[in-house]
Amino acid sequence: MEDTDPKILVKFKIDDEERQPVECWTRVMGYFRPVSGYNTGKKAEFKERKWFKESKIK
Repeated sequence: MEDTDPKILVKFKIDDEERQPVECWTRVMGYFRPVSGYNTGKKAEFKERKWFKESKIK
C-alpha cells in the first residue's frame, strides 16, 4: 500500500461515460448481499435501520 498524505486532495473530472454506479452491500442473516437485490420489504427494513458505533454503547 502506498504511503499517502491524507491532507492532499486531488481534484479531477470524470466523464459521464467513465462513471459507474456505487453498489451498497450489507450483511443479512450471516452473509453479505447487495442492497439492489433486496425485495421491496427488505429494502424498507434497510432504510429503517438505526446505525450506531459499538464503542459508544459499551
